[in-house]
Amino acid sequence: MTFFQSRWVSPPQNVIEAEDRLLPKGFRATGVAAGVKDDGGLDLALLVCDGPAVSSAARFSRSGALSAPVLVTRQQSDLRALRAVVVNSGNANAATGERGMLDAAAMRTAAAQVTGLVPEQVAVASTGVIGVPLPIKAVTAGIAVAGDRLRTDGGVLFAEAIRTTDAFPKQVTLDIELSAGTVRLSVEAKGAGMISPSFATLLVFVQTDAELDAAEVDLLLSVCVKRSFDRITVDGQLSTSDTIICQASGASGIRIEAQSADERVFGEALDAALRQISMLVAKDGEGARRIGRVLVRGGDQRVTERVAHAVADSPLVKTALYGADPNWGRVIQAAGAALPDMAPLDVRIAIEGVEVCAHGSYVEHDAAMLAAAVQRDEVEYEITLPGQGAETERFFSDLGHEYVTINAEYTT
Repeated sequence: MTFFQSRWVSPPQNVIEAEDRLLPKGFRATGVAAGVKDDGGLDLALLVCDGPAVSSAARFSRSGALSAPVLVTRQQSDLRALRAVVVNSGNANAATGERGMLDAAAMRTAAAQVTGLVPEQVAVASTGVIGVPLPIKAVTAGIAVAGDRLRTDGGVLFAEAIRTTDAFPKQVTLDIELSAGTVRLSVEAKGAGMISPSFATLLVFVQTDAELDAAEVDLLLSVCVKRSFDRITVDGQLSTSDTIICQASGASGIRIEAQSADERVFGEALDAALRQISMLVAKDGEGARRIGRVLVRGGDQRVTERVAHAVADSPLVKTALYGADPNWGRVIQAAGAALPDMAPLDVRIAIEGVEVCAHGSYVEHDAAMLAAAVQRDEVEYEITLPGQGAETERFFSDLGHEYVTINAEYTT
């Protein structure tokens, strides 16, 4: 299985990566070039559920500057019964005022027309440059083209069309063996920069052909998002556009009952898939070389969360990770900044299992072994605070030269 690459995500039992890349039964998708991006690449994505019934759930950015597509979808669509998703990349349609709201509504209406749905059954999303009006005529023309090109193997095209600064598309299709038979799960996602807990410049779309009540879809999505996309950061910047949508078509004929063994198996597969996708987002981190995990134990939950957040978002920790520099002083500095009322700071720090600090002081260790360990693609930092019971984690990318170049030249 090639999808589950991170040592921090265990491939679930009863799950096989599908080689045919077909979407779950009842779904079709595609990606086309509408002319939003200057490079002429794919930039308009459309997905529709043709299943006999659909249940869905959604999560959105917590930003105070929400994009027009987020507002239109959240306020005007039926989030429990979404049948279609239309997305453009290259333009976020954010901070665009009343025109932006009208353009987002026009996208939704155009997608409804080509799929034979009512607008309330359609979600709309946009990602790209903020503060620039959307070229709506090009987008609606692209939607018309996409409507004629929907296909059961279109998930790969869909994932390609929603990319912005992503170095690679993020897509997977998994088969999950349940007691009554096999159901399929697909995920398409984008995200590389403007990534922070509370989401990111992040779009994630999940489909399954299992039959689930909308309340169960919402519950499963909520639990899995907290363990995945709420735990990653690239640059600590909260986006205007984050959207995560999960849809269940029921087209497999296999129903998953609440609190059943099958729901547990399906939930474990969804959790693992979203955690691995979130790792790919952090790994993609606009020029990133490495991904780090900071695991914080001890104290109460608020304290551990604060420390994990401070370390994962520290530019000093992140640049040290980029340079494979085992400078644990960066880590204790960030932890101390999060705990200004706990001096002297009683903390234990280990990097890749090598203890470098105990009770806030240097510990003799094998420097050569540690220097070799931090050359890996994944580096783990473990912080232990006084007290017991609480534990949290954050996954973060490093920060290097290419990140500055990409963001310094993003609109020019």
